[in-house]
Amino acid sequence: MSPKTPSLSLSQSQSLKKKKYSGVFGDMYGLMVLPKELDLEKETKPTFEPKFQVPDLSHVVTDLIRTREVGEFLSGALAGAMTKAVLAPLETIRTRMVVGVGSKNISGSFFEVIEQQGWQGLWAGNGINMLRIIPTQAIELGTFECVKRAMTSAQEKWKQADCLKVQIGNISLNLSISWVSPVAVAGAAAGIVSTLACHPLEVLKDRLTVSPEAYPSLSIAISKIHKDGGIGAFYSGLSPTLIGMLPYSTCYYFMYETMKKSYCESKKKKALNRPEMLLLGALSGFTASTISFPLEVARKRLMVGALHGKCPSNMVAALSEVIRERGVLGLYRGWGASCLKVMPSSGITWMFYEAWKDILLVQKHVL
Repeated sequence: MSPKTPSLSLSQSQSLKKKKYSGVFGDMYGLMVLPKELDLEKETKPTFEPKFQVPDLSHVVTDLIRTREVGEFLSGALAGAMTKAVLAPLETIRTRMVVGVGSKNISGSFFEVIEQQGWQGLWAGNGINMLRIIPTQAIELGTFECVKRAMTSAQEKWKQADCLKVQIGNISLNLSISWVSPVAVAGAAAGIVSTLACHPLEVLKDRLTVSPEAYPSLSIAISKIHKDGGIGAFYSGLSPTLIGMLPYSTCYYFMYETMKKSYCESKKKKALNRPEMLLLGALSGFTASTISFPLEVARKRLMVGALHGKCPSNMVAALSEVIRERGVLGLYRGWGASCLKVMPSSGITWMFYEAWKDILLVQKHVL
């Protein structure tokens, strides 16, 4: 017979239950009630919420916009856009005459375009022309200003360093760069850099202007040109363009800066007024265009030669072809229309450019 288990009274049983569920401090405080948020039996995993703070670049952008270089690039872009919007009809007529499409005189070509395409035909290709001229003028004028300042600064430093002397026997040679014109170097650099950057847009503009039937839109023009000749087709005529750009751009900027400086010195004034800018800009464009026009004819021949099923292999071949077909005077076919377009274009561009520089730079005390 097993021994009887001692029975527990009700008070003792409740006391044991209290001890079983008592808190860490035993019977001193009795039961500990924990909130549901604190579950000691489960391991809590800390949650990390990464916070990415975008740096405030507003002051950096503002300072960049206020720099001299950006102001010059913007001035060039705005001047180019405003000029092309006004002179698009002359550009259309000039391009048609240079490549030998349609009438051989300015008035005939003008009425021919209106008869075939309406007034809108005078602005054929103007959309791509605007897209072309904005970066072209920005890069060209901005590069001109930057290179001119760099060359001037280099000449001053070279002069302060007393040049570089070379002694050959009894002969002493002073190697100096003071004879180099910063304006001429800057003008050549401006033409070359802008041409390399924006030449494909020039090709597209000419195709849209000369043959709007074959190239009714920009997307179709891009597709056809790429299909016919690949990426290289967008750079057709690049060699004569670069060669022709050297005398044109060098003469263009050199003439304008030289005439501007001489005129201001003779009149004892610090700056030109707007009509004077217009006149000097037109004269510089006329001179530069006259000197380099035969190369311009060769360039246009190479760029649009594919439209006629025959494209000269190089610049010399294009020049020879023109002389063989039309004689030496053929090298200047369209020269009148070119001057009619280049002279107002050059004058208006310089006038707008100087005006925008006054707004964007002078008023901000950059100059």
